[in-house]
Amino acid sequence: MTLHPEVAAMLEALDKGFPDVTAVPPPDLREVIRSRRAPLQRQPDMREVRDVIIDGPGGDLALRVFRPHHDAPELPVVVFAHGGGFVFCDLDSHDEFCRSMAQGVGAVVASVDYRLAPEHPAPAAHDDVYCALEWIAKHAADHGGDPTRIVLAGDSAGGNLAATVAVAARDNGGPDVAAQVLMYPVIDDDFDTESYRLYGTGYYNTTRAMQWYWQQYAPNGTDDARLVPTRAQSLAGLPPAVVVTAELDPPCSAGDAYAQRLAGDGVPVRHRRFDGLFHGFLTIPALSFTAPAREEIWAMMRDVLAAADGEV
Repeated sequence: MTLHPEVAAMLEALDKGFPDVTAVPPPDLREVIRSRRAPLQRQPDMREVRDVIIDGPGGDLALRVFRPHHDAPELPVVVFAHGGGFVFCDLDSHDEFCRSMAQGVGAVVASVDYRLAPEHPAPAAHDDVYCALEWIAKHAADHGGDPTRIVLAGDSAGGNLAATVAVAARDNGGPDVAAQVLMYPVIDDDFDTESYRLYGTGYYNTTRAMQWYWQQYAPNGTDDARLVPTRAQSLAGLPPAVVVTAELDPPCSAGDAYAQRLAGDGVPVRHRRFDGLFHGFLTIPALSFTAPAREEIWAMMRDVLAAADGEV
């Protein structure tokens, strides 16, 4: 296929600059990735940003809560799980993205610094995000949030965590969730889908890397709905979903199929596939396609919340 020149140049730069994750021990990998980040700009500006420590299932669990400049006394609350293959990234890596989401959606965003694999294999990350959901349901008002309008969201591996926590909240009588927002989610470990066959090499995120991530995260297998949401017998009764996929991403087919299965089980779904774009593009503000894509997603999030409120 013919790539847009800007996309082709970005993919070339990413392929050259990103380490081979399979060749570097995870602690060293995290340091390499952190060392290549630009300093935090803390933009866009927020009304308030709080770093909070809560009691997690594995000890202290850090959250960063972003409250945008907004006149409403209570805003929806997004519990956000960052991407990074379950192995790397943190609150700082997605600081700008969460700020943009908070401002664009008009929501409080609580980013979760969940435990990372392989030191903490599954379901540790899932359990941490579920714990954050429960905490937000109790403490949203302390941060200007509305506990009746909670959204689970995540990108990449975080999309997996948002999806699996939505299933767990339904099955365990957990907090009510108004919506789930899955951005190029890592739904499962099926590496033989069409998108893996077409885009498994040469498009930044690779089949080899994805296999390695799953080996770190799920060394004991994935036959558990806390790890793979499609292991759930049914998706009926899950919160309305926004599912975003990227054509050039190996997990794209699984994300598309999950959107279809959600709809087939009666869940309202807003599904948008960004053709000609690649895994992770939403967290690259320098790419000209990113800002308009974000605006489209923020609008879908506002729409799904309005629908949940009965406004549309």
